[in-house]
Amino acid sequence: LFSAVAVGRAQVQQEAWAEAREGISVHITCSHPSTAAYTTHWYRQHLHQPPQLIAVGVSAGEKAVPELPGSLLIATDRRSSALRLSWPRWQDAAVYYCAVRD
Repeated sequence: LFSAVAVGRAQVQQEAWAEAREGISVHITCSHPSTAAYTTHWYRQHLHQPPQLIAVGVSAGEKAVPELPGSLLIATDRRSSALRLSWPRWQDAAVYYCAVRD
């Protein structure tokens, strides 16, 4: 189970939660249609732990996320992004936050 929470004044929208099975790819999306993000930040928070910054994106495209078996995808118009867990493991179950800076 993956929870996602939106933060910021840019009207960020995220899914309330996503469910995945170990080893089956999942995308956690973040959209902010009214704002083209200058930077996109993704955080992960495990139970009883502080949030941990896991990815920062500045330009459109895809980049690997070393902390996860996956990548960060930023749309060409920079109004949305997705965190792709290509091979999720049980230890990846957490709350995932998206924050943008316009």
